[in-house]
Amino acid sequence: MVMPEGDTVWRTAHRLHDALAGQELLCTDFRVPAFATVDLSGEVVDEVVSRGKHLLIRTGQHSIHSHLKMEGAWHLYRHGTDWRRPGHSARAVLENAQWQAVGYSLGILEVLDLDDEESAVGHLGPDLLGPDWDLDEAVRRTSADQQRPVFLALLDQRNLAGFGNEYVNELLFIQGLRPTRPVGEVADLRRVISRGQRMLDVNKSRIDRSFTGSARTGEERWVYGRERSRCRRCGTRIQTGQLGDRPTAERNTFWCPHCQT
Repeated sequence: MVMPEGDTVWRTAHRLHDALAGQELLCTDFRVPAFATVDLSGEVVDEVVSRGKHLLIRTGQHSIHSHLKMEGAWHLYRHGTDWRRPGHSARAVLENAQWQAVGYSLGILEVLDLDDEESAVGHLGPDLLGPDWDLDEAVRRTSADQQRPVFLALLDQRNLAGFGNEYVNELLFIQGLRPTRPVGEVADLRRVISRGQRMLDVNKSRIDRSFTGSARTGEERWVYGRERSRCRRCGTRIQTGQLGDRPTAERNTFWCPHCQT
């Protein structure tokens, strides 16, 4: 299963924008207690945009803010067609004359006043796939704590928005960096981040992302999810562990002890 990261959310936003933008909402159904009584029917969708791993559906004076987390997804259906996930997992349903947009298992769902949108996404760093992408600012933020493991610094959405666990593990393998390497010991952080941004950009239009250049099933990744398998470059067994700024926020790491130092 492909984890939703910046490329997934970018692609989702573009598909939703094509189906919803400029169209009047005929029905809205928000299946979370805090927003169950909100009705945006009659409003016209202005645009759908991604901001890192966040998705924003803007309608008049409102912004429907969602985050896919680990299992979330937005699907589009023509009226009268069957849903591909159980109805009980739907958290939002938006309908216009042509489409139903259904948000499943959304980690975050809220309806904000447009003026309050910054409260949800204002903390994010430069968006790796957004119009505000600023490599210099991303490097400045990421390098602020020289002792922090590079794995955690790149995952921190306050530094740069869009990388998830899979991308960071794969990027560090490609750059020959062990996840625990302190940021201050990374010789060219600018090159690392630039490489990661290009990886996201290449994958953003693919349903099945690849880091190795191969689209064959099982050959798309160097290290992520390959614990106990052999490194594709040197044959050493891939190692796995966990890193986090605190025990409750640890993320899985994967690396080759020979290729990554």
